[in-house]
Amino acid sequence: MSREQRGPNEKLGAVLALAGISNAGLARRVNDLGAQRGLTLRYDKTSVARWVSKGMVPQGAAPHLIAAAIGQKLGRPVPLHEIGLADADPAPEVGLAFPRDVGQAVKSATELYRLDLAGRRAGSGGIWQSLAGSFAVSAYATPASRWLITPADSSVAREVNSAEDSGAPLKVGHSDVQKLREAAEDARRWDSKYGGGDWRSSMVPECLRVEAAPLLLGSYSDEVGRALFGASAELTRLAGWMAFDTGQQEAAQRYYIQALRLARAAADVPLGGYVLASMSLQATYRGFGDEGVDLAQAALERNRGLATARTMSFFRLVEARAHARAGDAQAAGAALKAAEGWLERSREGDNDPSWLGFYSYDRFAADAAECYRDLKAPRQVRRFTEQALSKPTEEFVRSHGLRLVVSAVAELESGNLDAACEQGVRAVEVAGRISSARTTEYVKDLLHRLEPYGDEPRVVELRERARPLLMAPA
Repeated sequence: MSREQRGPNEKLGAVLALAGISNAGLARRVNDLGAQRGLTLRYDKTSVARWVSKGMVPQGAAPHLIAAAIGQKLGRPVPLHEIGLADADPAPEVGLAFPRDVGQAVKSATELYRLDLAGRRAGSGGIWQSLAGSFAVSAYATPASRWLITPADSSVAREVNSAEDSGAPLKVGHSDVQKLREAAEDARRWDSKYGGGDWRSSMVPECLRVEAAPLLLGSYSDEVGRALFGASAELTRLAGWMAFDTGQQEAAQRYYIQALRLARAAADVPLGGYVLASMSLQATYRGFGDEGVDLAQAALERNRGLATARTMSFFRLVEARAHARAGDAQAAGAALKAAEGWLERSREGDNDPSWLGFYSYDRFAADAAECYRDLKAPRQVRRFTEQALSKPTEEFVRSHGLRLVVSAVAELESGNLDAACEQGVRAVEVAGRISSARTTEYVKDLLHRLEPYGDEPRVVELRERARPLLMAPA
């Protein structure tokens, strides 16, 4: 369905020419992006011609998919007004702002939390499909720079009167904040054990909408407000991490930006660094190694003398991941050495933040293995993977599955096909027990690497075992 504008959409035509995208090419890209979000679209070159020459405006998510498709080609976000489609539903733009003002920061975060129901009312499946803009690592530039300049707001106390609230003011206390912290802790455990797509993990956006948003819009002292912003930042980062794990990169990006802004309001610099580290891992995963280095180093610089040794170790480890993806073996090795040194300095009695409970030497070894996988050093991959797999645990099931795939890749690159397939079978078994698009992508990558050996019986067996996993809906 579409509606007509007055005259040709010259802006869209000009941007298509700038991007070098044909009408047929844009239609194909829009259809593909829609399919990734569970939408069945059948646009063709004639559809695009109508959008450009007659000013027809497609309905639903299509305008945002058009912006996303062009943005992917240009390598930057493309706002709707730039392509003459500013009249479309603006919801997918929500969550990208990093306001300087605390009140505007509350508005920005709560608008994102509420977008999920708005998406469902529109029939688009909630936030995961309504946030249709393409992932653009450049969207992290302003949030990171503003956080670096001012990592803590001066005051966050808030008073709400009945005129603003259309009812009795909500007075927030420490008990309200504690409930959010408990929800975050529960969500962390479920996410590690069952993946970001597990239904229990998916309750985090609902918790943000139903529990966190009303509290953020209530009345609180500066002390309570700092704690409230910190707990909300933790939950928001978790929502981003779960979206990242399920392949919803656009939603993850918006959650991360809002989490960083909330961490600034909380005056919690280590937590802000943790959000930046999460951004870095996402950028690295998406192939932006250099930008991943910048984000990890931003976390490091602001936390010198503030964060615990274990926290600094994790930030350095994330930096190493980004250097490795960027192909800088020397810098990756130096960052890994520093991460290990910080980890050795940590002590049991250190005041480590609760959100760092997952990080141990096993996790260090697992990420070191992935660094050396990216650097094509299978001997080092095998060494660190053996350490990472030495203590399998039911608490971190997804991590165990990822480590098995990395181990399989190392065995394959060392010429050990049977060992690679054996580890691959174990990884597929683990992946089948969780809901994690990221783990599935790791398995797909392994199968792709095994294609030259496609007729080997062990490879055929592995491929058959993986078939249900690969055919499962996202």
